[in-house]
Amino acid sequence: MPSVLPDGEPVPEDGALPARALEGAGDRPLGFYLHVPYCATRCGYCDFNTYTASELRGAGGVLASRDNYAGQVAEEIRLARKVLGDDPRPVRTVFVGGGTPTLLAAGDLVRMLGAIRDEFGLADDAEVTTEANPESVDPAYLEELRAGGFNRISFGMQSARPHVLRILDRTHTPGRPEACVEEARAAGFDHVNLDLIYGTPGESDDDWRASLDAAIGAGPDHVSAYALIVEEGTQLARRIRRGEVPMTDDDVHADRYLIADEAFEKAGYAWYEVSNWATSEAGRCLHNELYWRGADWWGAGPGAHSHVGGVRWWNVKHPGAYAAALGAGKSPGAGREVLSEEDRRVERILLELRLREGVELALLKPAGLDASRKALADGLLDAEPYAAGRAVLTLRGRLLADAVVRDLVD
Repeated sequence: MPSVLPDGEPVPEDGALPARALEGAGDRPLGFYLHVPYCATRCGYCDFNTYTASELRGAGGVLASRDNYAGQVAEEIRLARKVLGDDPRPVRTVFVGGGTPTLLAAGDLVRMLGAIRDEFGLADDAEVTTEANPESVDPAYLEELRAGGFNRISFGMQSARPHVLRILDRTHTPGRPEACVEEARAAGFDHVNLDLIYGTPGESDDDWRASLDAAIGAGPDHVSAYALIVEEGTQLARRIRRGEVPMTDDDVHADRYLIADEAFEKAGYAWYEVSNWATSEAGRCLHNELYWRGADWWGAGPGAHSHVGGVRWWNVKHPGAYAAALGAGKSPGAGREVLSEEDRRVERILLELRLREGVELALLKPAGLDASRKALADGLLDAEPYAAGRAVLTLRGRLLADAVVRDLVD
């Protein structure tokens, strides 16, 4: 969720899409992303579109209250039904993110899911995920979510070391995320993810190994591990600029990635996307795969982004403005863009190359093909799938994924 919305053409007040966006829709899976923009406190590294209670007070706070938020999202889901018309697709994936979705009552999350079920229906094997802060759930909360239709949950662990959590301004107690995995399993969740961050200022290799050991020992079937990105405008960026904490470099990030991949592989986790590992095919996050494969999804909530049939749009950022638009019977869309065939080709390369299955060489232009042959010679692409017509990153290629992508899209 970028901190600044991109430019784009206006979204019609009724949210209508160009007819071409719905052509062939039945052949593409459909997902929903539901954004919950509320947080108890703001983490020092975060630039997502989120708000604390104090940030909303006096700025449309009544309209933006958590108390009526589920109803607003349900209203946008009903708008989606009107825009997509007689689209026969049941929803394949639902992902509730934030922010901290579990600051809402479990019944509110279930209510939002119910609106999707009522308007579209859910596929028999639908994946329904929510993110959760470890300190904002308990066994009763998790049981209510599971009974309401959620079958996957993602806990923000970040680190097992207290001093690393303090740098990130994370509020949970070390050990609590691991306990949450056990509680989620007891509640009947089919799939559980832990999110980790590496490269935090002041984190050592041993700190990172301890976090990996703790995450793996908890027994989730999915782990995500992301390099810390210090975004301009965040509290952490200001602290680094003032010299209060050191900045980590790319070499440290590469070392931490190698440590993680080795630990995951030894524990039975296989990579399927550059920053994601799962113990089985069933453990992969299907919703994220919709993004990576350019499928259709509707993003509901302030600042949420959507994509249907080559049309991308994004909602107004502020919860008050979002509520006001829906209250007036209008789309909350702030802008949109219609992707050209070249845009879509480039995006396929950008996203699919990050996946274990890689990207078809047929998508590359002559310069990109030349670059792929050099990447193969340099050990960045796997020789066997390359011979079969696909560019697949090696472990070294994963370390340099952004550079490889830049060369292949030429």
